Parts: sequence; structure tokens; C-alpha cells
Amino acid sequence: MKVVSMIATILTALTVSVAGQAYEANRIAVSKGTDALSWYCKKNDSHDPPALPSEFSFISEYDGYYLDNKANEDNRVIYLTFDAGYENGNIERILDVLKEHEATGAFFVLGNLVRRNTDLVRRMLDEGHLVCNHTEHHHDMSRVKDENAFRDELNALASTLKECCGVEPAPFYRPPEGRFTKDNLAFAKKCGYKTIFWSFAYADWDNDRQMSPDKALAKVLAHTHNGEVLLLHPTSSTNAAILDELLTAWESEGYRFGTLYELTENG
Repeated sequence: MKVVSMIATILTALTVSVAGQAYEANRIAVSKGTDALSWYCKKNDSHDPPALPSEFSFISEYDGYYLDNKANEDNRVIYLTFDAGYENGNIERILDVLKEHEATGAFFVLGNLVRRNTDLVRRMLDEGHLVCNHTEHHHDMSRVKDENAFRDELNALASTLKECCGVEPAPFYRPPEGRFTKDNLAFAKKCGYKTIFWSFAYADWDNDRQMSPDKALAKVLAHTHNGEVLLLHPTSSTNAAILDELLTAWESEGYRFGTLYELTENG
């Protein structure tokens, strides 16, 4: 009986151990899928494309993009992207400059802009820009753990755009403030969106703390690199002031301005 009892004790211990290991493995897998991340790129002044930080190595598995890795000296390209939540007169100025240069970009919009400035969004569409999904409300999407809740937020923006402008958003999503999880990228992919990050941005979002135009111009040009996905906030008075000079400088260096369809086709 003692032998039987000892065997039973050992088997119980093994079962508990295996179950514990399975639980821990599952816990870690869930944790890795839901841990909040904040997008960034390490800047350099060498005009080299920034390397992908190791913690984001998985993004390509979920249709995440931040750079055109296939750009070369025979194909000098920059992708102009703008995160737009409201109009203060500067988005219209940005559109004027883009039109003058016959350059198109991608505007990641919120529902607020679509509803309050429908004519402005229609202008973006009419002038060949992509209008993309930045969510309806600009919530921290890394806090959204439920796939249906995530889908609802993207669908709400799509519904607003359809109601106001009669079109669906282009199939590109950018997480507000660059906050995301691995699950978020998986959810976006299931919704038919490719997630677009960036390879360069600067502190341009606070209208009460704008960098001087000269300093901002020098900063953006110093970090220009081939295949760049540039993030600008079009509400910035500084960006509105420097965009013409920026585009002129890039054009003189042989750059053209690509579309996100091209970026995501290149992989």
C-alpha cells in the first residue's frame, strides 16, 4: 500500500507540474499578445534607414510596415503620411502645398474631422490622397483586448466616412499615439487593414509648443532617408510653413512621393 501511495503521490505531483507548466506557457503567450508597446525608431544623422527595434520584429507577420526596404538609388522614394484629427486652418494649407507640387500623401483621419470638416476630407479624396483609418475616437488601442471591440472602433470610422463622403477608408490603419499590441495588429489584419507605422517623426503635435520653422526644417532634412515613411501632424503651423521648402528640397535630390499601396506591395 505504501508503494501504491508513493506512486500516486508522484503521479499527482507530475500532473500538477505539467499543468502548471502548461498554464505558465499559456499565460506568457497571452501576455506577449496583449503587452502594450509604443512605436519608435532610433534616429540617426547619416541618412541611413533606421533599423527595426528588436521588440517589434514580429510586425511583418501581421502586415505591419514602417519603411520601404526595397528603395534604392534608382528608386528614391518618400511616403508622406499625416495624422489628422481636427482642422485649425493648417490642413488646408498643407493640401495647398501638396497640390502645388502634385504630391499625394495618406491622411489618417478621426471621425471628428470627417464629420466637422467633410468638405476638407472630400478635397483630400478629390486630389488623390488616401484617407485612412486612425480610429473613430483616438483611444489608446493597446488597452483594447477584445477583437470585437477593436473591430467596432475601426468600423465606426469607416461608417462615418461612408456616411459623410460615400467611400470606404483606404485599407491602412495607424494606431493612435503609436500605442499597440501584437493582438491589435492581428485584429487589424483580420479587419482587412495593414498597420502603418513610420520611420521618422518629430514633436510637432502640440500646437502650443511648436518648434521654430528653421529648426524643424533642419531636423527633418537631417533625418531624410530613402524609403522613409514620414509622419507629420497637419495641424502644425510649423509643418504648414515648411512643407513647400521640404518638398522642393526632396525633389531636387531626386525623391518622389509614393503611395501606401506601393509601400505594402513592396513588403
